[in-house]
Amino acid sequence: MSAWVYILASKPYETLYTGVTNHLARRVYEHREKQIEGFTRKYSVRSLVWYQEFYEFADAIQMEKRIKR
Repeated sequence: MSAWVYILASKPYETLYTGVTNHLARRVYEHREKQIEGFTRKYSVRSLVWYQEFYEFADAIQMEKRIKR
C-alpha cells in the first residue's frame, strides 16, 4: 500500500503542516474544506506545496519525522 508525506501551507512564508496519509487527494480535500479538527483548521493551512510517495508506510512516517526535526 502506498503512503504519502505532504506539506501544506497557509500562505507563502507562514504556517506549514506536515502529514502522512494513504490517500493524498482525499486528505488534501479534507484539509481545504476544514473537515479536520485541530491545527490545520485553526491556522487555515490549505495549500499543498510538496508531496512524495512511498511504497511502505513506515518509510513515509520516517520521512515525516525527519522533516519535522
